[in-house]
Amino acid sequence: MAADATEKVDLKVLHRELYAPPRGRFVEVDVPELTYLAVDGEGDPNSATSYREAVETLFGLSYAVKFASRKRLGRDHVVGPLEGLWTAEDPRSFVRREKGAWRWTLLVLQPDWVGANLVDEVTASVRATKDLPALDLVERRTLTEGRSVQTLHVGSYDDEAPVLAELHDVYLPAHDLTFAGPHHEVYLSDVRRTAPERLRTILRQPVRAAG
Repeated sequence: MAADATEKVDLKVLHRELYAPPRGRFVEVDVPELTYLAVDGEGDPNSATSYREAVETLFGLSYAVKFASRKRLGRDHVVGPLEGLWTAEDPRSFVRREKGAWRWTLLVLQPDWVGANLVDEVTASVRATKDLPALDLVERRTLTEGRSVQTLHVGSYDDEAPVLAELHDVYLPAHDLTFAGPHHEVYLSDVRRTAPERLRTILRQPVRAAG
């Protein structure tokens, strides 16, 4: 990745094919190796304290990393949106919206020039100066999802069920595909400032050939 020292890199623009899917239809993408700050947890995201603490911590640390990158490396970037990997013993629990059964990994994408040493140094500095409740749970994690199917959902998170049912029960069987990793969501809207019917969420599913 080449970037001028004065340029503020927007990772959503840099990886436009991953962050600008169409609404109303599924498309295939090839997701490369990407690095995130990550926190694992489980339970209903609407009520689990651990979920709220993970979000607070990921953004607090991500902004600290951004400022350190700009100061130490002369490279600036836009902090990415919240993302989540979602799993459950029964994948149908997502369609049924049985949120208490969900396990999640919350993520914030990092530029590839932000290495482990910088993250470790910033984490130590933040630990000494701020009270981020899930700081000890944060990991720098690299994922390679590869072949994936995704679409843009506009509306309430609870209205995702029909889209996921179409993906699971229609699109994947019709294209001889099956699951190859956790369900992935990218939250493009600020839930604090956006009406539920206008929320924009990328729904992504890593896949492989069935059989």
